[in-house]
Amino acid sequence: MNKLTKVGCSALCGSLAAISAANAGDLTVTGGADMTWMSLDKQTTGNPLGIGSNFGLKGSGELDNGWTVDLTIAHTNVGAYSNASVTVGVPGVGDILFNQGGTGTGIQRMDDMTPTAWEEADGAGQSAGINKISGGSAGASVEITPSALPDGLTGRFAYTADADGGSSISDKTAGGDSGYMGAGWDITLEATEELHGVAGLTLYGGMSEVQQHTHYGTVSGNKDEDVFGIKYAMGSFTAGYQQSTEDTGMTARAEYENIAYGITFSVNDDLSIGYGHVESDASGTANDPEADSIQASYTMGGATFRIAEIDVENNGYTSDSGADVSATVISLGLAF
Repeated sequence: MNKLTKVGCSALCGSLAAISAANAGDLTVTGGADMTWMSLDKQTTGNPLGIGSNFGLKGSGELDNGWTVDLTIAHTNVGAYSNASVTVGVPGVGDILFNQGGTGTGIQRMDDMTPTAWEEADGAGQSAGINKISGGSAGASVEITPSALPDGLTGRFAYTADADGGSSISDKTAGGDSGYMGAGWDITLEATEELHGVAGLTLYGGMSEVQQHTHYGTVSGNKDEDVFGIKYAMGSFTAGYQQSTEDTGMTARAEYENIAYGITFSVNDDLSIGYGHVESDASGTANDPEADSIQASYTMGGATFRIAEIDVENNGYTSDSGADVSATVISLGLAF
């Protein structure tokens, strides 16, 4: 993404100069758009054309004591507010992330980390309706990434006071109990070559627990999740495999086991191709969904051309008419 606007701010208050410090920071605006065309095999496609647009604000600054502050505000289609986060970097301690409404925190960042040329096997426009790990990411959270760990090891600890989505609120107020979920915590670890000494190898894993109020008739206990995975890059090839499990703590369809794997090949700096697979095994049903996707991506400056062939079976854990879907998706993405 290219920087559209840069704003530098400083302030020094005359008579208070002796006790005030100059504050400086940068604010950048980034944006992009995606145009897609989709064709469904042996089904009525309807309108095959789609467009998505987004823009975001990123701010950064440094305090006199060496602390750093980074701000991210994201807007999605039609300018709808999406999420905001603030990261405070404390030397000798690490990064402290305050997140509200955003994904990719806690164990949710590992719902599918297998290598792709574009998107996850079920994420390039045709979903398989698979229940994936989410931890406490639906609620506002605090995540700590300590800096005192050995080189090559990244650890994160996330905590949310209320894991329901409705717990994301404005300042100077408190969110009430928005559902059956309560407080939750997530722990994730990623290990690279600097730690274990194997070039190109990345190991990762995590676990999460979210408290759930058992006075709800549909709840029998807490939600527990875990994940582990491996990625290995050698030359132009990158391959990966991961497995995750979830005990939902619900009285119906209580357990899910998901497997995902993928491989990509970088033809050159601009062109990559890949294959991905994801499947889910759910208790209480024989209609387990799975998705396969072959993808290619080509980048030219600020434009990216992408195509995906997607095959889905038992979409949404059903065998209903339309649960088996094949789709072709073509996309042009523009970054500004």
